[in-house]
Amino acid sequence: MRAASWPYFDPDYESLSLRINPPRVVIDNDSHADATLVKVNSANKHGILLEVVQELTDLDLSISKAYIASDGGWFMDVFHVTDQQGNKIWEADVLDNIHKALVTRKSKVSAELSRCAAGKFMGAGSIAEHTVIELTGTERPGLLSEIFAVLTEMNCRVHASEFWTHNRRVACMVYITDEDTSGPIHNVKKLVAIKEKLHLVMQGDNDETRVARTNVAEGATHTERRLHQLMLADKDYEDSEQLERSKPVAAKDKPTITVQTSRERGYSVINVRCIDRPKLLFDTVCTLTDMQYVVFHATATLEPASGPWAVQEFHIRQMDGQVLSPDAEEKVKKCLEAAIERRSSKGLRLELCTGDRVGLLSDVTRIFRENGLSVTSADVSTHGDKAMDVFYVADPSGKPVDKKTVETITRNYPILGVKETSSSTSKSSKSPSTEQVTSPLSNFLKSSERFFQGITSGWKTSTVA
Repeated sequence: MRAASWPYFDPDYESLSLRINPPRVVIDNDSHADATLVKVNSANKHGILLEVVQELTDLDLSISKAYIASDGGWFMDVFHVTDQQGNKIWEADVLDNIHKALVTRKSKVSAELSRCAAGKFMGAGSIAEHTVIELTGTERPGLLSEIFAVLTEMNCRVHASEFWTHNRRVACMVYITDEDTSGPIHNVKKLVAIKEKLHLVMQGDNDETRVARTNVAEGATHTERRLHQLMLADKDYEDSEQLERSKPVAAKDKPTITVQTSRERGYSVINVRCIDRPKLLFDTVCTLTDMQYVVFHATATLEPASGPWAVQEFHIRQMDGQVLSPDAEEKVKKCLEAAIERRSSKGLRLELCTGDRVGLLSDVTRIFRENGLSVTSADVSTHGDKAMDVFYVADPSGKPVDKKTVETITRNYPILGVKETSSSTSKSSKSPSTEQVTSPLSNFLKSSERFFQGITSGWKTSTVA
């Protein structure tokens, strides 16, 4: 059988084609009772599906269904979207933002529209205002605390950061400025010193074959896509049998991924079934794109009858038009499973909203480290002069925080508690009668706020199973 080939896309022709045939975006609030339909027709190019899904995700929209076709030179998609509470999109300004984002794409959006927030696109303007550090290494308790301690020692302010762990590997991106100049770090000697200190922290006592890496990002980037790329390059999808047995993920909750290749039809068909969650489609499409696969057809739906399960199907080929080999089939299954699990944060969720200052994150994460709490993921951002941070913590072995440990901490830091919200509360629930309790860990956190001046408001905790 003669191999199918993927046509070569000349960059100049692509640009000309998009100028002649700009994307056509139709937003339909009449055809479906429970979702707003976003229809996108555009000249095709590699990676366009990821661009569109990324735009919708960055607008904080939830994609409940998607129907994708991109055979030949044209790209036609339909997305069913809602807000994070499951409601249709009616606000005129939000609808206008969806249309503008999909027509212009982030690469053409002016610098003033870029936002410095973890998980969002960082355009040229934001890169010009911050120094962006990329870190990968081996997970260990206290690592995030050591990272922020180095940055505090070097008189750097952290404006945003995202920290992922998976299979005992870590990827982290940190957006910083020099406190002396309130801008990016232009002092070459200082930047080299920061990189060297952070590299020593990331390397630790690790003697594994996969070494730590510390880089300064250049050019525009998207935080979450870059984290996927860093962990993919670090091969976090590879794990030993011992690590597989120690995973806290229950068998019933693990993603089910199959690949069937039809050489007659010229496609490899990937089927994914897993628990639904925000940004799931972005994570799977991002991985396929970064592995240099071309998605020709795809669907994404939900299985409400059997619980919150998502089902995705992708018809793909390699960039050269070939279907997947048996070895490639096994690798893509591992990589998609890793992409799904990276964002499935488990443990005790802690939220902090307080006035920002240099050293704040170093103080907060030192509290965790000194009391035996390991950060499994973190999303750090600043809005004006406020720090708005989310941490997931567990014990050093990755298990839920032990109640006795919390009680011990409480004896050392006895003071007022804060509200604890049950994770079982529905996102769309507006009832004020939800039970709220004061936990020992909340008491500890509140007392720590007094101990470290500047941590003055707003811890909220909840347990994620």
